[in-house]
Amino acid sequence: MTGADDARKVRAGRRTVEVKRVGKVLFPGDGGAEEYTKGDLVDYHRSVAPFMLPHLRGRPLMLERHPDGVDGPRFMQKNTPDHYPEWITRFEVPKEDGTVCHTVCDDIATLVYLTDQACLTLHRWLSRTSDIDRPDRLVFDLDPADDDFEQVRQAARLLGELLDELGLPSAPMTTGSRGLHIVVPLTGHHDFDEVREFAKDVAGALESAHPDRLTTAARKKDRGDRLYLDVQRNAYAQTAVVPYTVRARPGAPVATPLTWDDLEDPELDARRWSIADAVRQARTDPWSGLMRRGRALGPARRRLDALRG
Repeated sequence: MTGADDARKVRAGRRTVEVKRVGKVLFPGDGGAEEYTKGDLVDYHRSVAPFMLPHLRGRPLMLERHPDGVDGPRFMQKNTPDHYPEWITRFEVPKEDGTVCHTVCDDIATLVYLTDQACLTLHRWLSRTSDIDRPDRLVFDLDPADDDFEQVRQAARLLGELLDELGLPSAPMTTGSRGLHIVVPLTGHHDFDEVREFAKDVAGALESAHPDRLTTAARKKDRGDRLYLDVQRNAYAQTAVVPYTVRARPGAPVATPLTWDDLEDPELDARRWSIADAVRQARTDPWSGLMRRGRALGPARRRLDALRG
């Protein structure tokens, strides 16, 4: 049996990373949920790395750390601490009163090291360090009024149909929390302001067509029982959860890419997959070829304006 204070040397690509306290429980088995340790999370990340790293490489991260597990305090970390190994990629981003030196996860060794630091959830920028002002992803966050996943499923279908009309490829992803993200690959030709304005107009068109079911109201008190179409992540320095990252909830649910057909599964909900089985879903390659189909928004903008006109 592994003790909470035991260390383990983990082979990760070309490097060996020491993981401390591998037996420490990060996800207690309360209320019938499975119990998972830091060692379990390391094993999951090593298994899922081939599918997760393509969504991580070259992107600044915000790290959600839970040193004492999901029942302890949470730290949202943007700056890379000085004690992180020199081989971990960093990227400096200007801000009003200085700079932020973000961590970038380019390899499996970094992923394992971040796990050792109890980084449970990785949140990424929608742009890359090679062109930080121009996102190559657009994300719609479908946030239900309560834990009603059928409301999310219906909204996702409506949004998917509209994106099809606009000539934009898209795919859903469970968030591991309550809703879905609908992800659209872009060419990276537009800046954040253009992308967010387009996303706002798409969401506004859906809200106008279904005002009793959907809303773009940012304040909860204005939403009632309608699903919130959140496009705020499509802004400079904002982040979205990384595909295959773990969420800090009981049972270690995982943000998991889907096909549109997966939405028809009656057992689907936002926490359908956990670190116990998300790798099996990853191996089905649900987003096959999607991220290589990035689009510019000019033609879609013209189609949207025609639909709204």
